[in-house]
Amino acid sequence: MDDFYLTFARQMRARYGEKVYKLPVNLPATCPNRDGTKGTGGCIFCGAKGTGFENLSSSLSVREQLEINKKYIGPKYKAELFIAYFQNFTNTYFPPDVMAEYTRQAAEVDGVVELCFATRPDCVGDEILSAIQEAAGGKRGCIELGLQSVNDETLNKTNRGHTVRDYVEAVRRVRSYGMDVGTHLILNLPWDDREHAARAAKLVSDLGIDTVKAHTLYIEKGTELARMYEAGKIAICPRDEYIRRAADFLENLRPDISVQRLASRVPNEDTIFCNWGTGWWKIRDLIRIEMVLRGSRQGCKWSDE
Repeated sequence: MDDFYLTFARQMRARYGEKVYKLPVNLPATCPNRDGTKGTGGCIFCGAKGTGFENLSSSLSVREQLEINKKYIGPKYKAELFIAYFQNFTNTYFPPDVMAEYTRQAAEVDGVVELCFATRPDCVGDEILSAIQEAAGGKRGCIELGLQSVNDETLNKTNRGHTVRDYVEAVRRVRSYGMDVGTHLILNLPWDDREHAARAAKLVSDLGIDTVKAHTLYIEKGTELARMYEAGKIAICPRDEYIRRAADFLENLRPDISVQRLASRVPNEDTIFCNWGTGWWKIRDLIRIEMVLRGSRQGCKWSDE
């Protein structure tokens, strides 16, 4: 089904010879565009829960969360190897000593082979990266950077509080510590178009990213984006347009970069718009059909020249 692009699952199986599953970790985190450092209110599309819709309470220790999730996810998916995934809000926005303790707890859990931290391009300074590297105890690390758009105007309108240049510098800094780099992108933000989707693929390819997540924009209840949508100030592109953008993205994406997702997954009860009223798997299947009709696959338009 996924032969038209390199899935993350396939990349992990090639690396470890068996299934590897992510175990979510929920830290008591915030963001610099929430706490007043770079702004307030956060990104206009981000709600009070962040992206941790199914996470355990952050009052539990990192070790406790991982052990609980391992007992559930391991038997369900017949997995014995795991990635500790620090998922919600900005997971490197802590003092270095605190960051080191979180990292150490995760690295010591049996079966955890990698550590992954979702964060922002402006929150990966040398002290933080050094703390993670030292506390990981030799475990492989990945920093997932939320870029969302290659359009600085869009980044400004969404209250991200960083620029594309910040992202490029962050990638190079993370690389200097020997860690993998992931990137999150939203391919249908209201101020972007098909050209931006293709440009995003070219940028992450040129930078040598290891893995990407391409999200569909969903509108969570109670967010600034929801207020704009209900007031008619923004419009979401049609589903077929998103399918074309995603296909453009894949065609321009270097073939050895794994793709973790092509559509968002979020509980319907938390949103007023998500995936045009259909399942994420339907979006993925429609992208596959588009690629088949084009006679294309991931990386067919990519060039390293």
